[in-house]
Amino acid sequence: MTVLVGYVPSALGEAALRAAIEQARFRDEPLLVVNTSRGDAYVDPRLAQDHDLDRVARELTAAGVPHTIRQLVRGRDAAEEIVDIVEAEDVSLVVIGIRHRTPVGKLIMGSAAQEILLRVPCPVLAVKAD
Repeated sequence: MTVLVGYVPSALGEAALRAAIEQARFRDEPLLVVNTSRGDAYVDPRLAQDHDLDRVARELTAAGVPHTIRQLVRGRDAAEEIVDIVEAEDVSLVVIGIRHRTPVGKLIMGSAAQEILLRVPCPVLAVKAD
């Protein structure tokens, strides 16, 4: 079994990572850190840079949490990537960050968090930024 966290380099992503570390320790399971981007923009603030992923790896190593980090840029949205990983692997828990969005924002952009909540067969821990 594995704990999966959807990571973005932001306060929201850091909050999700902290919660995922706690859950991985509690469950005595490895942590799978997933960072995704559609790759359709010159600058995507959700795409972690090498220094972000290196820092995450150092933090997890220092915390003694076995981990794997995957960065996927395949033209698919984050929810699709996470749902596919959960369906293909033995994931016990998904940890995601959530933020408040207006109804119009949800209508236009959709909600990756909502899609993950509705589609994955395992529990989902939704975390807000501090």
